[in-house]
Amino acid sequence: MNDVVTVAAAAVFDGEGRVLITRRAEDAHQGGLWEFPGGKLEAGEDVRAALQRELAEEVGIHITRARPLIRVRHDYPDKSVLLDVWRVDAFAGEAHGREGQPLRWVAPEALDGLAFPAANAPIVRAVQLPDAYLITPDLGDTPPADFLRHLASRLQAGIRLVQLRAKSLDADAYLRLAREAAALCHRYGARLLLNADARQVSAAGADGVHLSSGALRQCEGRPLAAGLVAASCHDAEELARAAAIGADFALLSPVAATASHPDIEPLGWARFEEWVATAPFPVYALGGMGPDDIETAWAHGGQGVAAIRALWEA
Repeated sequence: MNDVVTVAAAAVFDGEGRVLITRRAEDAHQGGLWEFPGGKLEAGEDVRAALQRELAEEVGIHITRARPLIRVRHDYPDKSVLLDVWRVDAFAGEAHGREGQPLRWVAPEALDGLAFPAANAPIVRAVQLPDAYLITPDLGDTPPADFLRHLASRLQAGIRLVQLRAKSLDADAYLRLAREAAALCHRYGARLLLNADARQVSAAGADGVHLSSGALRQCEGRPLAAGLVAASCHDAEELARAAAIGADFALLSPVAATASHPDIEPLGWARFEEWVATAPFPVYALGGMGPDDIETAWAHGGQGVAAIRALWEA
């Protein structure tokens, strides 16, 4: 087993929402590929100090506001790395390649068209995902027009990732609603995932599929060639299953006690952090979560929070 090299890396954002990437030297490990700036920790150095030093040395900036984004363990044939990645939202100085390396400011959605080391794939996804994931409640007796009006209000408030969960509708009614919801989400620059058969994603013009834990267990491989694939998980085994089918991100629940499932023991933040550390993708905390829990989720390795009521009724 190779020794694990710990690397501090940064997703640095500018005032226009673009992220900074640099190109590795041709003679370096994974040479010629784009990466997020950073470098190895020195003896006795913590991650924040290493990040501050590396960004000053590589691109000439000084961090003024940053927070954890994602930790990624990846095993290459010749070495193993643990990437401790932080999101930098404010800095002093003007970024430039102090070591002669090319650099670019890129919109997050444009990162998919660039070549990165394999270890960077989860970082790209974390950069592209928001910190809140709205799961819609079932319609019940709510007319679809009223449902869509309320969804529009949540999009106006800043929601950018939505799962359409409407299990009381038959397939045809769900597809009709999904088409309207997808068009509405796209109007606000948001993405819509369907909690339904993956074959409906293309028909609805949606952006991906969200697999229930039951659907995940039955899935033999990635259900979509293009688009996002997310999965609901409740333990480390299901997270591993989601990784095996190539999911882009997951939900892990229940982190806290919930009124809807009072008989289920919550995971708690310590176990959430332990299991998230093994996942090769971003993970949202679900179960008793709301906007006030986002920073706690970050501190325990999460992408943010997912919720129904707390995000739908906020």
